[in-house]
Amino acid sequence: MPLQSADTLRKSIARGDRGGVFFLTGDEEYLKDEFIQSLIQSHIDPSTRDFNLDQLRAPGLDPETIASICQTPPLLAEFRVVVVREAQALAISSRMRDVIERLVTRPVPGLVLVLAATVDTKAKFWQTLRSRAKTADFAPLSADELPHWLIERAQANSVQLEPSAARALATVAGPELGRLIQELAKLTDFTADRKRITDDDVRKLVGHIPSQTRWDWFDRFGESRFAEARRGLPILLEDETGVGIVIGLGTHMLRIALAQAGGERALAEALRFDQKWLAARIARQARSWSEPNIEAALDDLLRADRLLKSASLAERQVLEELLLRCEARHQAA
Repeated sequence: MPLQSADTLRKSIARGDRGGVFFLTGDEEYLKDEFIQSLIQSHIDPSTRDFNLDQLRAPGLDPETIASICQTPPLLAEFRVVVVREAQALAISSRMRDVIERLVTRPVPGLVLVLAATVDTKAKFWQTLRSRAKTADFAPLSADELPHWLIERAQANSVQLEPSAARALATVAGPELGRLIQELAKLTDFTADRKRITDDDVRKLVGHIPSQTRWDWFDRFGESRFAEARRGLPILLEDETGVGIVIGLGTHMLRIALAQAGGERALAEALRFDQKWLAARIARQARSWSEPNIEAALDDLLRADRLLKSASLAERQVLEELLLRCEARHQAA
């Protein structure tokens, strides 16, 4: 089967497409484990969970054991769930590969086999799993994806997490999803009387919000406040790499280009559903940019990227030059 998103698989299961083999790949273990728990809940009644759930780890597992477990029918239930974590170890043995391939190509009635692996290879075994199993990839969320992920989690609990507070929380708590969820739970309890989380709540409960976050800095660049961006650069570089800043700024400038050419509506249509709330903010920034200045800034970003990757210049030096070049063009315009 083609690669699907976790949400697509969840919707498919909710429509009744249960059972079979699930192949879960990627490095984001928190989201992967969360999806596994939802699979278990979707297929097994809590009253029969002890009889119909096996959770295994592939290292040290022999072909006979997993074959026997997977052939065992469910007891007093429709499905039996077998979860195999660290499934990349299954590829080591040819006998083990044969067992897994048979289970994938000839599914056992009543069996839900979940193979959770970190895989980055085009080997035939993994291609077979990707093509025959219900496959989803769980890649780590980028820094730009974290705020909306937090906003959605808050909404699921009927709590409004302000976008600026989501950005602040992602900055203060870091990218580890487990910790972000813990901090969000504390904030939800802290604001239970009003069901709304603000920057001030994050500051009080989670910790000090840096005076310069990546999103604040991108906004300053987008608003042509280059002198302020230069002053904030040393603080930003304490937590960000030069290449990461250039990549993020490149995305930001492409969005400004879309807004400058087609307006807020064109940008909103191009943004992913979880980022459409950025359209109005970026459209306002686009008013201070002309098409020639956008093209020149993108050229400067490409130049900065090459310098950061190939020259012996310091990151701050490269980025300050980028800012000065953009500022000079805007002053001339």
